[in-house]
Amino acid sequence: MAKIPEKPQDIFVPLKQDYLKIFNKELVSLILYGSAAGGFYVKGKSDINLLVVLTSDGMDKLADIADTVQSWKKSRVAVPLVMTKAFIESSLDCYPIEFLNMKNSHILIYGENVLESLKFKPEDLRLQIERELKGKLVLLRQGYLEAGGSTRQLKQLISRSFTAFTSIFNALLYLKQDAAPQKKRDTIKEMAGLFAVDAGVFLSCADIKEGVDKFSVKEVEEVFKKYLREVEKICTIVDAL
Repeated sequence: MAKIPEKPQDIFVPLKQDYLKIFNKELVSLILYGSAAGGFYVKGKSDINLLVVLTSDGMDKLADIADTVQSWKKSRVAVPLVMTKAFIESSLDCYPIEFLNMKNSHILIYGENVLESLKFKPEDLRLQIERELKGKLVLLRQGYLEAGGSTRQLKQLISRSFTAFTSIFNALLYLKQDAAPQKKRDTIKEMAGLFAVDAGVFLSCADIKEGVDKFSVKEVEEVFKKYLREVEKICTIVDAL
């Protein structure tokens, strides 16, 4: 199938058939996750992200799906994440944010819902939140210096980093209150209320990410500097948790 679907659900049946044809009983789960599962799919722009869960024997057939993966890329289906249940269960301490985001925004296409019952240790989640925040803060500073005052590069830096930060913020909200919204702007507003950070800065970054801002050169520079300061503040907050 080379046609880009109007909505992700349009391809569920042929997608399932293709994977079952290759793996049969060795296909444990086929799961849509990410923005397309959360109701934010935009035809022609959004990738369709898949989690493919196989048995250990199914992993031996990994090479058999290479052509299928390439074929579905024409419909904006991204290269899937392929795992076993054992791998997922043993990785929750290393990647709690990633699996938490999958759990909070997914649609089961076929098989067992391996994400539904996942549980996360608060200490694992807090540690990854801190590590991700500080790592991305360092990269933001480095990117700022590399941009050399270029408005275009600063906007690109904000756009590239913004989605990752909102994903981290969702995990932080989950850590504090066992729940987080799906919409990025709602995440920002809840963060502002819970941790006393400046929602306006992050909402401005959302405008830049979505290409709806009308900031001048000077204003983009100011947004970026405030962006850095607020991320630094959140790092301090997470340290104290």
